[in-house]
Amino acid sequence: PTIAHAMGAAGYRPVLIGRMHALGTDQLHGYVDRPIGDHSSNYPGKGDAPSNLIHSVQKSGAGQSSYEVHDEDVTAAAIDFINREGIKKRSGQTDHPFCLHVGYILPHSPYIARKADYDQYINVITPPKHPKPTGDESHPFFQWWRERNRFLEIEDTDTTRARAAYWALVTVMDRMIGQILEALERNGFVQNTMIVYSSDHGEQVGEKALWMKRTFYEESVRVPAIISWPDVLPKGQINDRVISALDLNATMLDALGAPELPHSRGRSLLPLLHGEVDTWEDIAFSEYCIYEGHYQRMIRQDDWKLIYYHGYDPQLFNLSEDPEELHNRADDSECRAIREELTAKVLDGWDPEWVAEKMLEKRRDLEVIREWASATNAPEQCKWPQTPQMTYLD
Repeated sequence: PTIAHAMGAAGYRPVLIGRMHALGTDQLHGYVDRPIGDHSSNYPGKGDAPSNLIHSVQKSGAGQSSYEVHDEDVTAAAIDFINREGIKKRSGQTDHPFCLHVGYILPHSPYIARKADYDQYINVITPPKHPKPTGDESHPFFQWWRERNRFLEIEDTDTTRARAAYWALVTVMDRMIGQILEALERNGFVQNTMIVYSSDHGEQVGEKALWMKRTFYEESVRVPAIISWPDVLPKGQINDRVISALDLNATMLDALGAPELPHSRGRSLLPLLHGEVDTWEDIAFSEYCIYEGHYQRMIRQDDWKLIYYHGYDPQLFNLSEDPEELHNRADDSECRAIREELTAKVLDGWDPEWVAEKMLEKRRDLEVIREWASATNAPEQCKWPQTPQMTYLD
């Protein structure tokens, strides 16, 4: 079961609007409605994708991205949903409280933003703090990733344009979220609504000669976690404890009095945010496995982060002493004990050989699905009608 199933079981009406990145014929996964779906195909490999990612940086600047158009439709649908719920509330027709999941694509690459937003940043944007590799040049994963996507060929002018557009898209998304919050306020939902904002990944934006995601550096793996719940959670509190997306899910279900997900390791943050716990284990895991044969897993515990690469040397950073992750301590004899401890924990219940075998099986499965979807023109569910004309540079 998913978080949507648990929300529904608790008596809430779970509705999804926008991005979810679900594959296959089930595009709801427990949600009861999805007015706006994804821009991409339900089936892997059915659409066209560039073989490397340098083009998103080189072809950046002022213009329009279909992702921004998609998110405008998502915002409009979310506001319409809230307005309709407000009408039912005022007329006494409310049958079930709602859980609304709004999935934005922005500020995802391509780095293209409309001129008015782009112009706010193009003359003030700063370059990456560390535009060149910072000690990982010989690491096989980073060698492969930079060469595959030709990141080292990117010019400074391309970087400036792409970074300006990225921050412009962040501004656009912030504006859209503000419109949704205003709709909640207008309809009298703010005081009894928990609002959670987070993301599935960050963005390198040129730091360490890397772009997009797929790394466990802080720029890519660390994401926001913003929670608002008036009259319940303390206002303006900033908490520096280590949490993960699993904990956000557990927190929302705890707030709703919903069933716990049986296979989740998430921990509700409510006792922590209320100051009701004396101890909190500062630990989080993340993993990333891709079909090209790179399988990696990260553990963050207290100030330490270890990144395990199957078949390659690990990376180890002390984030309190080295927040920009410039000094890999994996071979430091003084760090042997913490490296061994974190390696044991990161591999506990995670067998890289088994993962590698399953990834090969999954790749073969996806090849069959890809060929089937292409040959049969398989129908799409909940797909947003994207067209090539929606993306252009001025």
